[in-house]
Amino acid sequence: MNNLALFLVSAKQISSKPIRALLLVGLISFSAQIHAAALSEESAAFLASHLQENPNKQYQWLTGEVKKQVTLVLDHPYYTLRVPYWQSGRDDNRKTVWILEEIGKHKPITVGIVIQNQQIKSLRILKFRESRGWEVELPTFTQQFDGIALKSPVDLNNIDLTTHIDGISGATLSVRAVTKLSKLALLLQQHIDTKQGSAKQLTPAPVKTHSLTNH
Repeated sequence: MNNLALFLVSAKQISSKPIRALLLVGLISFSAQIHAAALSEESAAFLASHLQENPNKQYQWLTGEVKKQVTLVLDHPYYTLRVPYWQSGRDDNRKTVWILEEIGKHKPITVGIVIQNQQIKSLRILKFRESRGWEVELPTFTQQFDGIALKSPVDLNNIDLTTHIDGISGATLSVRAVTKLSKLALLLQQHIDTKQGSAKQLTPAPVKTHSLTNH
């Protein structure tokens, strides 16, 4: 199990808030090292296949209301304080690529997601590390996300997709992780589009206490 998985799984299993907070502080420190590193071969190939220009790497910070909303989507805070994204094109031709990670059962699943006009254009599993649940890599699963958006208006108590995603027997946790990341990418995209003037401002997230339970 790598450090990211160890931190997240440990944090979910510990009930003591002070100890859990220390784990998350360590995780944030480790995450800075991750994003300082170069993209993996799979991530770089995915990026190059969808953005033909030389896109700038930008960041969406997960603070304030954004952090609350992300926690509502994942049922726990994301493992970094900022999320990288890449964009190219203008107006309706603008595409954004997100490369995100979420724990399946024990290990992180790396997912590449392309969004255009607030819809998912492509979703691909870039790195699957679990011993079970690999079926989420199949096109028959990932193609379900093509054309999907967040239900409008966005209900921050129950952020949902416009289309139901079919599960896979024996891969429930992996399906859940990938589906959460699709929602996360679309939510972050709304914030990016709002800053760029092409989307309506999201309403504040309700104040809600979340424990880091197993998801």
